[in-house]
Amino acid sequence: MVANLNTPAPYTIGECARRSGFTMDTLRYYERIGLIDDVERTTTGQRRFTDDHLGWLGILKCLRDTGMPIEQMCRFAALVRDGDHTMAERVALLEDHQKAVDERIADFEAKRRYLTGKIAYYRSVA
Repeated sequence: MVANLNTPAPYTIGECARRSGFTMDTLRYYERIGLIDDVERTTTGQRRFTDDHLGWLGILKCLRDTGMPIEQMCRFAALVRDGDHTMAERVALLEDHQKAVDERIADFEAKRRYLTGKIAYYRSVA
C-alpha cells in the first residue's frame, strides 16, 4: 500500500488497533515484514496511521480471516505497490485464494451436515 503522504496521520498505534481489529503487536509485525508501509513517525518515534492505512488493513483483515497465508499476503502487497500493471496477477492471486475459501466452506458445510445428522440421531435415541 502506498499511503498518500498529504493525508493527515491522526491515529496512534492503539487507535489503529482498535479501529482495525488487529493487535498492536500484529500492526508492528505487519509493518516489519512490509505488509504495511509509509507509516509516519512523530519526532519521538511514535507511529501515526492514516485512513489509507485503515482501508488497507481492512483488506489485510479479510485476507487473513479467510486463511490467506502471510507469504501470499506479502505477494499481494508487493503487487499492489508495483502498480496497476499487476492487476492481472492480483486477480489471479485472489481467484486462487477464493477457490481455497470455497473449498473450506464446502468442507465446513459437509461437516455441519454430519453434525446435524448426529444430533438428530442422538435425539431420536435419547
